[in-house]
Amino acid sequence: MSASGTHNPPEFKHAEDMEWEMGRFGNVTKFLFHPRPERPTEPNAGFLKYAPGASFPLHRHDFAQIWYIIDGEFTFGGKLCGPGTIAYMPDPHFEHEMLTATGADNLLCAISGSFVQISGSFMQYPGPTTGAPAIYDGRMNLKEAPPLAQQDLER
Repeated sequence: MSASGTHNPPEFKHAEDMEWEMGRFGNVTKFLFHPRPERPTEPNAGFLKYAPGASFPLHRHDFAQIWYIIDGEFTFGGKLCGPGTIAYMPDPHFEHEMLTATGADNLLCAISGSFVQISGSFMQYPGPTTGAPAIYDGRMNLKEAPPLAQQDLER
C-alpha cells in the first residue's frame, strides 16, 4: 500500500499558534480547520470559550456537530453538562438554548484575567443527510458579536 495518489496526507495544527477570534454569540473561538472556497467540505474544528453568564438562544443548523467539553459547566437543553461530556447533534438539528452555570469561580479554565470560561473542542461538518456545509465566514471570525436580533438563527 502506498500513501500517495488520490489520498490526502493528514494535516496538523496547534491551537497555541493561533489567535482567539470573536464568535457570533460573544464567545471566543480558535478554528484550526474551517471551510473556505478552495476546500468547501473542510469541517469547522477547533475550540470555543464562553465567559461566565454567557448564553445563546435556541437556533437551527443544517449541518451536524460534535462537542466535547474540556472545562466548565453549562446547561444545554435543560441538561447540566461538564468536563468529559460529548454531544452529537445530527443534521438537521435545533441547538438548544445554552447557559453557563452560575458561580464562575468553580470553572476550571482561566485564560487571560477577564475570562474564566467554559471551553471545549468543537467540530461541525457537512450534514450527511442534508449536504449542508458548516459555516465559518461571518460567524466565527468576527471583530465583534452582532446583536442577537440581527442574526439568522435558522442556519
